[in-house]
Amino acid sequence: MKEVFKGSSTYVASPELMSAVNVSIALGKPLLIKGEPGTGKTMLAQAVSQALGKRLIIWNIKSTTKAQEGLYVYDTVQRLYDSQFGEEGVDDISRYIKLGKMGEAFDSDEQVVLLIDEIDKADLEFPNDLLWELDQMEFYIHETKRTVKAKHRPIVIITSNAEKELPDAFLRRCIFHYIDFPDTKLMREIVFTHFDDIEENMLADALDAFYAIRDKREIRKKPSTSEFIDWISALKLSGIAPAKIKETLPFLGVIIKKDEDLEAIKKTGLM
Repeated sequence: MKEVFKGSSTYVASPELMSAVNVSIALGKPLLIKGEPGTGKTMLAQAVSQALGKRLIIWNIKSTTKAQEGLYVYDTVQRLYDSQFGEEGVDDISRYIKLGKMGEAFDSDEQVVLLIDEIDKADLEFPNDLLWELDQMEFYIHETKRTVKAKHRPIVIITSNAEKELPDAFLRRCIFHYIDFPDTKLMREIVFTHFDDIEENMLADALDAFYAIRDKREIRKKPSTSEFIDWISALKLSGIAPAKIKETLPFLGVIIKKDEDLEAIKKTGLM
């Protein structure tokens, strides 16, 4: 029987998100997650790993990342170095083949959760270069003439901040879910996973102030869920009276990170 994801003790998932995860697992297809920064895209993979008791392998994508690096790397420099110093086993090329994060996930003796984080940071060809491997769950090492085939199909979660469009051929192979920004009810649940002793008046006033800021059209970088959690931490540590939160908006630098947004808040009369 397939495992079922029901959230975790530290991650509150909407019913729609849990369904998307479970459909992805059941169909054996990658789950592509989009959403505003700070809405828990990366943390989802950690939650799935924790809830299902599976090891998490993280492949952090950068602008310079190539798809080949996720499969394997042939360390020719080390081999040349060893040959110059008369090391034994230089003729054994397999010693110089190092599996990448995807290769490691395929070669694992147990099913793992593979997070391909921020795939849209790489160049446009990067997703297309992974189509065969994601479909067939195998790749070929030319230097050793070895095929690495997944012993257990990993649970693949891919995140994107929508910095660039992903190819249609890639999208067709994924289950897609957009994480909507939490409403106040869901945000309450998220806060309680971090602070089970928070004062109700403080939470209510902080939520009112936070969503009032997010609702202002003038705000360019709207504060995220993770920034709200940080703000709650600052408010609790300060011991400020809840009634002062909406009146003074203390520690605003925790949730507002742009000068123009701070000026916009002042002009709109929230401060």
